[in-house]
Amino acid sequence: MLKILVTGATGNVGQEVVRLLLLQNCHVCAAVRNPTSAQQILGNHVDCIPFDFTNPNTFVEAFQAVNQLFLLRPPALANVRQQIAPALNAAKLAGVEHIVFLSLQGAEGNSFVPHSKIERYINQLGIPATFLRCGFFMQNLNTTHQEDIKTRGELLMPAGKGKTSFIDVRDIAAVAVQTLMAGGHQSRAYTLTGKEALTYYEVADIFTSVLGKPISYNPSLFKFVQHMRSSGLSMDYILVMIAIYTTARLGLASEITSDTEQLLNRSPITIRQYVEDYKQFWL
Repeated sequence: MLKILVTGATGNVGQEVVRLLLLQNCHVCAAVRNPTSAQQILGNHVDCIPFDFTNPNTFVEAFQAVNQLFLLRPPALANVRQQIAPALNAAKLAGVEHIVFLSLQGAEGNSFVPHSKIERYINQLGIPATFLRCGFFMQNLNTTHQEDIKTRGELLMPAGKGKTSFIDVRDIAAVAVQTLMAGGHQSRAYTLTGKEALTYYEVADIFTSVLGKPISYNPSLFKFVQHMRSSGLSMDYILVMIAIYTTARLGLASEITSDTEQLLNRSPITIRQYVEDYKQFWL
């Protein structure tokens, strides 16, 4: 039976990937830092394996007999050579046959973001891979930005007037599972977006309409850094976020592709549908 290891298994995308993989005929393992708490989140049907990118002692057990790896970079880890590469070396040594990496839209042309460095390193190792270069996750709005929207009625991000082709993590996970379970996706890169590119002013209008309360957009870089620092986030993490939002501000996140629709054989979830599905997070 195919054995698939999922990193980031308790996060937005990872949980959905695990849920969908459990519907397939495969052995699903979750690579997690705390197996006990992960088991409570993911349920008893998933093997929760101790794994920490920064602890090489966890690598051998985690990659044992693994055929395929769903790779998600922990947001707090930005130094690819020190914090991600050792795990990839171990995956190659263990004989992992295919990596599906959750990358970033435009990573191939933006060498500053860690995703770009990870793509290059995987290619250097020669492990067959599929890169899912995703647009901005809609679900970031009900996690990272939830409190801003709920308590202050504000979208605070330094994206200027640039448009973003948002994508729902439910669509990303569905594509990920397809590329893991079906053949023909190795050595391919897909740019996953929704069917519309919107400014954050337009997103704020959708929130206002669906939630029935005024939501505004604040593009101030200074206020964004100040707010994120006061939330306890590290400058390394904040700088990666700024790089991603700068991509949007420069108009580089507005590309709309047909990859999601073609791979799923249906239209991607719209941001209005997403806000309606998740509105309890902001009320």
